Amino acid sequence: MSTLLLCRSEVERLLPLADCIEAVQAGFLALARGELLGPVVSALHAPSGGFHFKAAGMGSYIAGKLNANFPGNPAFGRPTIQGLVLLCDAEQGQPLGVFDSTAITALRTAAATAVAARYLAREDARVATVVGCGAQSRAQIRALNLVRPLHRVYAYDLEPLRAQQFAAEIGAELGIESSVAADPRRALSVSQICVTCTPSKTPILHPGDIHPGTFIAAVGADNGEKIEIDPALMAASLVVPDLLEQAIRIGDLHHAVARGFMNVSQVYAELPDLVAGRMPGRTGDDQVFVFDSTGVAVQDVAAAALVYQRAVAQGGGRSIEFAA
Repeated sequence: MSTLLLCRSEVERLLPLADCIEAVQAGFLALARGELLGPVVSALHAPSGGFHFKAAGMGSYIAGKLNANFPGNPAFGRPTIQGLVLLCDAEQGQPLGVFDSTAITALRTAAATAVAARYLAREDARVATVVGCGAQSRAQIRALNLVRPLHRVYAYDLEPLRAQQFAAEIGAELGIESSVAADPRRALSVSQICVTCTPSKTPILHPGDIHPGTFIAAVGADNGEKIEIDPALMAASLVVPDLLEQAIRIGDLHHAVARGFMNVSQVYAELPDLVAGRMPGRTGDDQVFVFDSTGVAVQDVAAAALVYQRAVAQGGGRSIEFAA
């Protein structure tokens, strides 16, 4: 009855991004079929950041994740996101594993973008612009490159040095052209994909910034105060949230609806609808899609279950008896 403990490096070793993408897609399919327990989400604000808890059950597993998000942490040498995932047996409640959540969060978030890109990005999309060059941006480009092989990446960040580091690292790693975008609007004019992963509380993408045919993955708005996409741009685009119920409370969609730019009936589809084949993805080269990624607990349980199964099979991590 022991519980398996896994640190961040072990999670990363056991969860290659390509496999995480397939696990997350399977999770969204299970969600579409009504085969999940939950998902549920709750939040608690703190003076310098906040905490959120997400949980869901899939198959024989339940996963609960508590994440802390403190945007000012990098200035003190600490990561912005820290937390743990608890994986339990769904039938008897046994705690099966406790894992670092930083790696799982980054990987499963990027995996959801890749799943969305399969349906919503142009088949010939080869150029991407990244706005916000923190840790999540690297996972995003790695995942996108697996489903839409990229030829060029433009990087923009309010801190130019961070954009320079990102461009140098991701270009060398993936063997693609990568450079800093001094003018993000110019980079967006030649990009078919845009990823925003910032903690912004004011819109950073506006209608005039985006050209026909663009796929936008809006990743940063994971609470009700954050916003990256101007509500007017949301209203002018085809919007696909990962989970509608959640996006109207904490995503960019929340702001567009609250400010009267669109209503829920105008949402094109949820990502599970596309995965299940209930709605088509992109049907024209000029369509602009916004994937409103708020992060759904099904992504966590799908990824955590795969990590646990591989750790057991390969003898990874270490075990502890909490009840001893």
